[in-house]
Amino acid sequence: MQTTFPRLLLEHARRRPDAPALREKEYGIWQTCTWAQLEQLVRELACGLADAGLRRGQHLVIIGENRPRLYATMLAVQALGAVPVPLYQDAVAAEFVFPINNAEVAFAVAEDQEQVDKLLEIRPQCPQLGRIWYDDPRGLRNYAEPGLASLDALIESGRRRHEREPGFFDAEVEQGHPDDVAAMFFTSGTTGHPKGVVHTHRALLDRAQAGAKFDRLTEREEVLAYLPPAWIGQNCFSFAQWLACGYVVNCPESASTVTIDMKEIGPTYYFAPPRIFEGLLTSVMIRMEDAGRFKRWLFHTFMKVARRVGPARMAGQPLSVADQLLYALGDVLIYGPLRNNLGMSRIRVAYTAGEAIGPDLFTFYRSIGINLKQLYGSTETAVFVCLQPDHEVKADTVGVPIEGVEIKLDDNGEILIRSPGLLKEYYKNPQATAEIKTADGWYRSGDAGFIDASGHLKIIDRAKDVGRLRGGAHDGAMFAPKYIENKLKFFPHIKEAVAFGDGREKVCAFINIDFEAVGNWAERRNLPYAGYTDLAGKPEVYELIRECVEQVNADLCADEKLAGCQISRFLILHKELDADDGELTRTRKVRRGYIAEKYQVLVDALYAGRTSQYIETQVRFEDGRTGIVSADLRIADAKTFPPMRRAA
Repeated sequence: MQTTFPRLLLEHARRRPDAPALREKEYGIWQTCTWAQLEQLVRELACGLADAGLRRGQHLVIIGENRPRLYATMLAVQALGAVPVPLYQDAVAAEFVFPINNAEVAFAVAEDQEQVDKLLEIRPQCPQLGRIWYDDPRGLRNYAEPGLASLDALIESGRRRHEREPGFFDAEVEQGHPDDVAAMFFTSGTTGHPKGVVHTHRALLDRAQAGAKFDRLTEREEVLAYLPPAWIGQNCFSFAQWLACGYVVNCPESASTVTIDMKEIGPTYYFAPPRIFEGLLTSVMIRMEDAGRFKRWLFHTFMKVARRVGPARMAGQPLSVADQLLYALGDVLIYGPLRNNLGMSRIRVAYTAGEAIGPDLFTFYRSIGINLKQLYGSTETAVFVCLQPDHEVKADTVGVPIEGVEIKLDDNGEILIRSPGLLKEYYKNPQATAEIKTADGWYRSGDAGFIDASGHLKIIDRAKDVGRLRGGAHDGAMFAPKYIENKLKFFPHIKEAVAFGDGREKVCAFINIDFEAVGNWAERRNLPYAGYTDLAGKPEVYELIRECVEQVNADLCADEKLAGCQISRFLILHKELDADDGELTRTRKVRRGYIAEKYQVLVDALYAGRTSQYIETQVRFEDGRTGIVSADLRIADAKTFPPMRRAA
C-alpha cells in the first residue's frame, strides 16, 4: 500500500473532518474526538516532540491502556519518521529494562502515575531515558523528577512550534515512505529475552487492508479497544485497520467497565482471545445456575435447539419450517436477550485468535447468532495470514490463506508463510532473523499443522513442542502438549493447564482451577473454603476436575494419532499461574519450560507415583510485595481408555 499512517490521518481529516474518529468514556460520559480534532492534536504533539529532540529513526515507548492521546502520540511519532514502541501496561518495572535499553529509548509517554513510577524506578538502569510525559496528571502534582512533564505541556510547546513553523508538520509527513519502519512490537519472550519485531507502514497497512477487504469492513464499523495496545492483535484492529478503514474506535473508561461499555457501544466488529469468550460464557452459566427452575429449563431447552439448528443457520444451509419457527422463538426468548446482555447485538464479524478455542465454546457463540470466526497469524506476520470465510466456518481449523499469502509445509510439518505482512527484521538480532526468514522470503512460523481437503489450515501445536512418549505401552506415540492443554481449558472449571510427557512413558498435568467458576460451584453445594489454595485442595474439587480430565481422555482415545497422550496423573496447583511470577507471558501463554524447572519437585512427584507433595512458592502481590504460599498438594490418578479402532 503506497501510503503511511500519518497520510491516512490527513486524508480522513480532509475528507470527513467532522466524523468521529475516537471516543473515550470519562466519568461515565462518552467524549468524541473527530478526525479534524485528531489531526490538530497529532500536529501539536509531533511539533512538541520535535522541539524536545525526537528525530527520524529514534524510538519512543508508549505505556498505558487504550487512550485517544496515546493513539495520537503514536501517529505523531510516525509523522516525524520516528518509531513508536508500545509496551505492556501490566508488566512489572523490571520487564521494561530490556526493551528500553535494546531500542536505546530516550523518550517515553506514560498513561498515569502507575506507569510513571515504573519508569522512574528503572531510570538508574536506563540512564539514556531523559524525557517522560504523562497523560493523566492525578497523583503526579508534587513529582519533581528531571525530564518529567505532562502531555498538556508537550502539546502547548508543540502549539507554539506549529505557530512559528506552520509548514513543518506537513513537510515531515511528506518525507515519510511506505517502507519506513512504522512500529516495533516486542514478543512475549516465552523462552528468553523478548525480541523487537520491526514492521513497516507497507507491511502493516497491506495486511490491514487485506483483512478489511476479506470481511467487507467500512467506515461505519464500531470497535471497542480494550486489549493491551502493546499486543499486535489490538494494534492491527484498533490502529492499522482503523486508519485503513476510517471506522470509530471506542476506548473504555477502565478494565472494570469493559462489559458495561460494550453494551453501550454495541460494536459491529469485535476481537477477543479465547479466554475472554471463556470468561463471558462462564459468567452466563454461573448466572443460569443461580436462576429459578423455569428459567433454567427454558434456557437449556432452547440451547439444545440452538446447538442443533444454529450452526447450520449461520452456514447458510436451508432449515425446515419447524426449525425456523423454533429458532425464531428461541431468538425472542433467549438468544436475542443473551446477545444483548453480552453487548453483542450488533456484531457483524467477531474474531478469536492467539490460542485454540474449544469446539463447544466456539459452537455456543455461533449457535446463538454471533458470527464468531477464527484467524491465524502472529506478531511477525502482522496478524492476518488465514481467516475463515462466512459460511465456511469450522471449529477445528483457522481458515484459508487470504489475499497475498502463500503457505507450504516443511518436511517436519512446520508451517512456512510468505506474505507482504512479514516483519522487516528482529531489531539488532540478525541471527534470530536469519533463523525464521529463509533466503527466498519464507517465514518459519514454528507451528505444526496441515491443510485439509477443503483448503483450510489446521494447527496441531508448536513444532518445537511436539514430542514423543518413550517407554511404556505408548512408546513412540506423538505428544502435543498445547493440544491437550487446550482441551482441558475448554471446561469452564479449568483456567490453565500444563502438560508434561515428552521423553516420558506417560502424560501428567498441572491444573489451575477457575476460581470464580469453581467458587460458585462450591457455594451452591455449601462447601466452605478460605481462598484459592484451600478451594484447590478440596477432595470434592479434585473429583470435579478428575471428571474433566477423564472426559478429555475419552476424547483423545478416539484420535488415532493422540490416543497415547491421555493424562494418567494430575494435580491442582496451590496458586494461579501468573505473569508477574514469570509463569505466563503478558499474552497469557504458558511458559512450559520455566514452569517445569520452577516446579521440578512436583513433576518428579507425579512421575514417581507419589500421592502428595509439599511445596513452598514465592509470589509477587499487585503492590510489589512478595510472600510465600505453601501447601501439601494431592496427586490424583485419572482413568485412561484403550484406543478406539477404526472400522476397516
